[in-house]
This record gives sequence, C-alpha cells and structure tokens, in this order.
Amino acid sequence: MTNKMPFSFVLAIGFMLFALFFGAGNLIFPAMLGQSAGTNIWSANAGFIVTGVGLPLLGVLALGYSGKSDLQSLASRVHPVFGLVFTVILYLAIGPLFAIPRTGTASFEMGIRPFLSEESSSIGLLIFTILFFGVTVFFSLKSTKIVDIVGKVLTPLLLLFIGILIATAFIFPIGSFQAPTESYVDGSFFKGFQEGYLTMDALAAFVFGIVVINAVKAKGATTKKEIMIAVTKAGGIAAGLLAIIYTSLSYIGASSVEALGLLENGGAVLSGASNHFFGAYGGLLLSLIVIGACLTTSIGLIISCSSYFNKLLPSISYKTFVIVLSTISAIFANVGLTQLIAVSVPVLVAIYPFVVCLMVLTFLHSFFNGRKEVYQGSMIFTSIVAFSDALKAAGMSIAPVEDLFATILPFYEVGLGWIFPAIIGGMLGFVFGKVIKEKPERVQLERKAG
Repeated sequence: MTNKMPFSFVLAIGFMLFALFFGAGNLIFPAMLGQSAGTNIWSANAGFIVTGVGLPLLGVLALGYSGKSDLQSLASRVHPVFGLVFTVILYLAIGPLFAIPRTGTASFEMGIRPFLSEESSSIGLLIFTILFFGVTVFFSLKSTKIVDIVGKVLTPLLLLFIGILIATAFIFPIGSFQAPTESYVDGSFFKGFQEGYLTMDALAAFVFGIVVINAVKAKGATTKKEIMIAVTKAGGIAAGLLAIIYTSLSYIGASSVEALGLLENGGAVLSGASNHFFGAYGGLLLSLIVIGACLTTSIGLIISCSSYFNKLLPSISYKTFVIVLSTISAIFANVGLTQLIAVSVPVLVAIYPFVVCLMVLTFLHSFFNGRKEVYQGSMIFTSIVAFSDALKAAGMSIAPVEDLFATILPFYEVGLGWIFPAIIGGMLGFVFGKVIKEKPERVQLERKAG
C-alpha cells in the first residue's frame, strides 16, 4: 500500500529545505553578481542558477535515488577510506570551519553592524555571535522538531520579509542597468556559474538531503519510490523558491548601480537598496531578512554535522557535539566575513568537482553496473585538475601546469577543466574493471577446457 504524503507536509518540507539552503551566501552573491553583470545580468544569473539551484537539487535527488542512508556510505562506492575522508572534509567545510561561522559573521555584518560605531564593532561581533550561536544551540537540541520550527514557522516569516523587499524593488526600480564590469563582459554565463559555487549549497545538498529523507521516512514513506516522489516534490519547491529569489536579488543589484555606484560586496548592495526604499526602516527590514536566513541555515548545519559526528563517534553525545561545534563556529566567526570567504574559496574549488562527479555517477550507477573502478578512475582524474584549480585559487599556481591544462583541457579557463578528465577516467575505469573481471573467468574456462 502506498503512503501518500499530505501536500501540506510536502510543502513544509520544501520550505524547510529552502530555508536550510538559503543562508549568508545566498543573499550576498546574487546581489553582487547583479551589480557586476549589469546589462549581462540574465546570462550571468542563468549560470548562477545552474550551480546555485540545479546542483543542490541534483544532490538531494541523488541521495534519494541512491537508496543510501548517508553521504559516507554513498561516497564509499569509490572506496571506504575515500568515503570516510571525503565525508569528514565536506562536513568540516560546510560546518564549523567555513559555512557555519559565515552565517554568524554575515548576520552581524549586514544586520547589526550598520547600527554600531566603528569602535564598537569588534566587541559587538563577539557579543552577537555568542547570542546567535546560543539560539542555534537551543533550536538544534530540538532536532526532532526541525520541520515544525524551520518549515512551518521561520521560513514563512523569512519569505514575508524578503517578499516585501523584492516586490518594492520591482514596483519602484532604483535605476536602469549599467555596463558590465570587465569580468562579466565576455563569458558572463560561466562567470555566474563559478559564483554559484560560493553558496556552498551543492556541498550541503547531501547533508540536507539526509534531513529531508529522514523526515519523509518518519512520516511513513518506506519504499524507494515513495521517498523519491516526496523528495522530488519538496526539492522542486525549494529549487523554485531559490531560483525566483536569486533572480530577484540579481535584479536589485543590477538596477542599483546607477544610484548607489559599484559597491564592495553584496551586503553593502542590499543595505543600500533597503535604505533607498525604506529609509531608516530599511536597516531593520534587512536585519530581519539576514538574521532569519542565516539562523535557519546555522540550525540545519549544526544539527546535520552533530548527527554525523555523533554517528561516527557514538561515545560522544549529540548534545556535546552541538555545543562544541557551535562554540568553534562562534570563535571562527570573529575572524571576519571577508577573511572567511577568502580562505574558503580554494577549499570549495577543490571539493566541488568531486561532489558533482559523485552526483552524476550516482544516477549512472546502474548503467555501468556499479563498478567501483568507474568511480575510482573518475575521481583520480578529477583530482589532478581540482587540486591544480585549488592552488590557483590560493595564489600558488604552478605556471607550466597551468599552461598545459589551459592548452589541452576544454573549459579550463572557466573553472570546468575537470569535466573532460572525469569522463576519460570513468571510461578507463570501466574498461579496466571489465578486464579484471573477465580475466579470472577466462582462466577458469581455459582450465576446464584443458
């Protein structure tokens, strides 16, 4: 008998998933992309949506399609050691090292700092992050109620606040689109594509996908088909909301240049736009949007990371991990938003190709009969280019290697040089795996014949 999920529940799951994804970078980067892209906004925004919406949706669906209960078991299709190392690195990257601290720092920079003097900003950040992650701990300890807390309460409020800003921006445009900056004159789609990486949502997709799948199972879904139907509907709702809001924020950024000029970051763009529309109340509206968006993401990440590390080290309680990870995140948040983004970029550039490869291979798993050699070949070849890209992003590129890759690899200049090696590696792995399997069978036949 098929358990049909009530639409109200699927809607709540979709809202929850949207809110978990929609954090600091989802506000900052589209607005800045719009400012920089100018008249090329629509092609740049399309590229951003591919990586900022398409990949996260693909990741959630891939986890549901795989039938696996967590990322580590899915990544272990490559090798158990790879599964463990890759999963730990990914959880640390989207957890206490980068993404979670960024939720606290971005909340302060965009929501609180405009109301403080320059002299009091440092102590203000410290006090705010203590309060912010204290609230995160409080809600994270109620993890079984995450759908009710995030999906039914926090998300509708967040959408209301964002909707007010977006509706006003479309009804009363700040100004007309200006010429694009140098980096967006040519190849604006691929530039937007790369900017979508910075949201970290494709990395978080496997993590938040587990939250969604567990919620669906708790509601009564038992078969793979039931789970996939519910996950697809919820994922579609979240993806649709993300695409609409990204496009709207990009529009706000592109239309703001004439009146506000080119600003330093997306936070400044949204702050300027809010003040333009609502004056003194603009800062308050933006504060509600930013803190609401970042808090939901922080809660989701703390719950996910604590659950995983508790499963990995069961001798340490879930509650302990919630408190420890929140404390570490609060400490790292005081480094500053600009520094966090700068440090995270090389790591993201290195990890993303592996994540995308794993997504694609998951959907093709039955096509190549799940041969581990296909996974291994694809990952090995991908790693060569991914690590080179990471060094380049860190300012430590090796010139001869850069020149070689730029010459022989399609799309290398736009950060997608790993695609062709991943395909070649997978194909070689398939052939190698088939030879290894057929050789013992051939030897046995020859012995019988002899």
